[in-house]
Amino acid sequence: MLSISVNLGLPRVPSLVTSLPGPRAQAIIERDRAVTSPSYTRDYPLVIARGEGCMVEDVDGNVFLDMTAGIAVTNTGHAHPEVVAAIQAQSAQLLHMSGTDFYYEPMVELAEKLAVRAPFPQGARVFFTNSGAESNEGAIKLARYYTKRSQIVAFLGAFHGRTYGAMSLTGSKAVQRANFGPFVPGVTHIPYGTHASLDYLEKQLFPTMLPPDEVAAIVVESIQGEGGYIVPEEGFLQRIRDICDRYGILMVVDEVQSGMGRTGRLFAIEHWGVMPDIITIAKGIASGLPLGAILSRPELMTWPPGAHATTFGGNPVACVAGIATLRLLEAGLITNASQMGELLQAGLRQLHERFFRLSSPRGKGLMVAVDILDEEGNLDRQMRDRIIQEAFLRGLLLLGCGKAAIRFCPPLIIDSNQIQIALDILADVLSS
Repeated sequence: MLSISVNLGLPRVPSLVTSLPGPRAQAIIERDRAVTSPSYTRDYPLVIARGEGCMVEDVDGNVFLDMTAGIAVTNTGHAHPEVVAAIQAQSAQLLHMSGTDFYYEPMVELAEKLAVRAPFPQGARVFFTNSGAESNEGAIKLARYYTKRSQIVAFLGAFHGRTYGAMSLTGSKAVQRANFGPFVPGVTHIPYGTHASLDYLEKQLFPTMLPPDEVAAIVVESIQGEGGYIVPEEGFLQRIRDICDRYGILMVVDEVQSGMGRTGRLFAIEHWGVMPDIITIAKGIASGLPLGAILSRPELMTWPPGAHATTFGGNPVACVAGIATLRLLEAGLITNASQMGELLQAGLRQLHERFFRLSSPRGKGLMVAVDILDEEGNLDRQMRDRIIQEAFLRGLLLLGCGKAAIRFCPPLIIDSNQIQIALDILADVLSS
């Protein structure tokens, strides 16, 4: 049985002892408003003091059940003792020496472990980064460098990051792009997840506007994340692979949110048995420390010294956290994600039968979403936001995604009792 947390003594159920936000939280929020960027999106007034497993406690002593995992990051739970111990031991030895200029074993060890687990036929080469956006930036560069082509195909609804290259691939929300142009040229967006979209690419765009021999890569999420936790049509990802093979295009799969065990497989693409050329990861790779990676087939990563580098990517403390995280995932958390995901979807289907404003669930493992609908069956973003707020006031942390979806992406350590608590709170909100 996996241990889930350091012994901080937090209850395993929500416990609210003040109105929300409490007085200490309100004071910190006021300080924050005076000095931090207004571009930060805060869905509710939560000021966190500590976390344990699937629970977080705010500065006023209120305890919440976390179904967000810091946006699909703390896959091993908050403050898992094995991750904390690895971080503490490494911090006492070495905090930083840039891994692109020097060598240290944690970076090599984590790269070795990822290389043998990547869904490529002959291992992988690994470039470490600090974030998903940085991983996708590097993937764009690698695809263009290797193919000597410039064009990229991406998808509407996609989210790949907010830096310029990654943002150029992103097609999630207009507010993320407004007044920031011009973006990196050479990116074409098509609808996600359907064979009709790929028909359009091959039968309309390639013959008229987008010569396929100028396309370096098709960049796709195995399951769209910010776009709404959208699972593609069966055969969609395999068909992208076939198109890439036919025209010499690289298939780049963004697993930043769907990877590291979240869907019940280490990489979500494994559900379909499709072999990409490049995979980008981050979020859940190090249980909360900033770390990402680009994994590629070995023959692709041929760029010379100095072509691509980073100061902080592959930091030794982040790498030992990644090693501990991977060990825990394979010791049972990936299996737990699959089992608890089935339980969560079964419970959400029951709620769907009771409440007409809740769609049927979709997703894989613990990457699950439901849409909120109005009385005519249309997507209702305003009601979705109200439901998230009401859940917060009852001690349940949720996040939105897509146009009107609620996502469920808890730590993979979650148990059946906590799944039921989340379902009960959601039912209470919907009843009210």
